[in-house]
Amino acid sequence: MKFFIDTANLAQIKEAHDLGILDGVTTNPSLMAKEGIKGHAAIMDHYKAICEITDGPVSAEVFGTTFEEIVEEGKVLAAIHDNIVVKVPMIKDGIKAIKWFSDNGIQTNCTLVFSAGQAILAAKAGASFVSPFIGRIDDSSWDGVQLIEQIVNIYNSQGFMTEVLAASIRNPLHIVRCAEAGADVCTCPLSSILGLLKHPLTDLGLEQFLKDAKTMAH
Repeated sequence: MKFFIDTANLAQIKEAHDLGILDGVTTNPSLMAKEGIKGHAAIMDHYKAICEITDGPVSAEVFGTTFEEIVEEGKVLAAIHDNIVVKVPMIKDGIKAIKWFSDNGIQTNCTLVFSAGQAILAAKAGASFVSPFIGRIDDSSWDGVQLIEQIVNIYNSQGFMTEVLAASIRNPLHIVRCAEAGADVCTCPLSSILGLLKHPLTDLGLEQFLKDAKTMAH
């Protein structure tokens, strides 16, 4: 399973890259605003800076909701760098735009997916990635990871090439469960990835190891 980091923070992206586990980046207008990135030129430059850190896909989200708006914005975003993947919302015109992008060699990430039916439509249109939002599904008292498993099974049985990108991940357990469910990619904050490092028995074992090493040194 590939690890994408869900942020617009360059320092965090570099940290994930230096850790050796970064396969790509997802971001959106909200994450850009959080970093104080405002204005078209600044946003375009920031996407370029992200692409210079990672060799993997970088999802850049459109603002438009009509076919024409999505395609025009997507063409501008795709021109920034070869790594750019145009993030398109799961709406009727979004599906139509994904088909256009697919026919014209532009990678896409269909976002705001909450059902297997939506995931089937995205794959049929030729989406490179589909992003089920598992944390938000959990918030509505359903099991988001079950949806990941369902989509993975459908894609495998139907031969769809679209990659399942588990999004809206809230904690390290989500990452482990998505890996078990067969997700191709998970995207999450760096804190969730670093949370995989932690286990109390590791801390205790290291403490004992260092104590023994100190004793041996004397």
